[in-house]
Amino acid sequence: MTKIVNHWIGGKTAEGASGTYGPVTDPATGAVTTKVAFATVEEVDAAVAAAKEAFATWGQSSLAQRTSILFRFRALLDEHRDEIAELITAEHGKVHGDALGEVARGLEIVDLACGITVQLKGELSTQVASRVDVASIRQPLGVVAGITPFNFPAMVPMWMFPIAIACGNTFVLKPSEKDPSASIRLAELLAEAGLPDGVFNVVHGDKVAVGRLLEHPDVKAVSFVGSTPIARYIHTTASAHGKRVQALGGAKNHMLVLPDADLDAAADAAVSAAYGSAGERCMAISAVVAVGSIGDELVDKIRERAEKIKIGPGDDPASEMGPLITKAHRDKVASYVAGAAAEGAEVVLDGTGYTVDGYEDGHWIGISLLDRVPTSAKAYRDEIFGPVLCVLRVDTYDEGVALINSSPFGNGTAIFTRDGGAARRFQLEIEAGMVGVNVPIPVPVGYHSFGGWKDSLFGDHHIYGNDGTHFYTRGKVVTSRWPDPADAPAGVDLGFPRNH
Repeated sequence: MTKIVNHWIGGKTAEGASGTYGPVTDPATGAVTTKVAFATVEEVDAAVAAAKEAFATWGQSSLAQRTSILFRFRALLDEHRDEIAELITAEHGKVHGDALGEVARGLEIVDLACGITVQLKGELSTQVASRVDVASIRQPLGVVAGITPFNFPAMVPMWMFPIAIACGNTFVLKPSEKDPSASIRLAELLAEAGLPDGVFNVVHGDKVAVGRLLEHPDVKAVSFVGSTPIARYIHTTASAHGKRVQALGGAKNHMLVLPDADLDAAADAAVSAAYGSAGERCMAISAVVAVGSIGDELVDKIRERAEKIKIGPGDDPASEMGPLITKAHRDKVASYVAGAAAEGAEVVLDGTGYTVDGYEDGHWIGISLLDRVPTSAKAYRDEIFGPVLCVLRVDTYDEGVALINSSPFGNGTAIFTRDGGAARRFQLEIEAGMVGVNVPIPVPVGYHSFGGWKDSLFGDHHIYGNDGTHFYTRGKVVTSRWPDPADAPAGVDLGFPRNH
């Protein structure tokens, strides 16, 4: 019997009323294992109404109450991390180790939310004038929404809702319809931790659900992670409806390798960063820029390592890389490799014909490596979101920096070098929001913020860290003057001496 994933509204399962369901496949087999209910406008409205009702009390609750619930949630999440990882593997396809890593990075933000009291401290200036004090405080917004992608069905929601609810907001999540089960399990664990009904809600669906969240007058802010075209649309539409928006878009992350770099370390980094999680991550390294004469040796080292990667079902402990999320996505990724030679690239490894014995209907693709890729090629210009690595050749450091900075994306980038001066120049000169120095995937720890520049981010706030706290709260400044008790009217004795 096919599993059905329903909504979570007001602290309990809400069966889909639209009669419309989306298929969820096991990427390793291609079989439809689950159906997910698609929400109507009325069902989205019900979730927002539940969140609004809950905000009336949750927004006034103490920090101690909020953080105590989050501490219990953290313990439950840690206890059930294997179970959540298995749900991710079953619907996304990534290997169990990658799924566990995803849960661990989500836990990191829950840790931050448990200690949110420090970030929510206000400021006080006394005696700015005679008997006048000024205080700055931060207050929650109300109902906020998160729209999250398929590639990290547990981690990305946890980059949003723990901080949002710790700050006193209530939350409506619209996860990807391709792998929805992890979000419902998170909702159940939040309820088990004691989160009041309506503080966290989940509605599944497509553009109908998204469109309603973007225009709903009671939704005060929208967080989004996904492709650049959709991020731009989310930002434009939600902003036009008066909402605060953080919309994180796509990427084309470069790794600049200087002639003095440890090429073995650089090759290891390029392989793990390009092909880990099958390349389905916005922080994947998809373009290596080789400087000077090292290109041939570096490509050889990358090829040697890439050929050894074991590809198979995500629940097989021997697998190092799993399938892609859908057949349609697999075919799109393959098309970039198929057209690369005609656009001037040298195809070193072609993974488009890869299959796994016994799993022939799975969404398989092998490792692809393209060398001497011109910047005009589609494989370079587009975010492929699959296990395809492009190598570009430049003669100098300056040429490499100019190439990277000419990209419309500015999510993350890295440099590999033994020269501290070159690394320092790079981190100051490069136009990207996250920079790695001999670190291929510079995803910040939870107490710093994640976000790119240019077409990789729409809105003023990065996600989690201090930016997350500021996004989910708004500032208020209170200026107050109180009369001295000794100045009370005659006949009223408050016990203060009248000798000033």
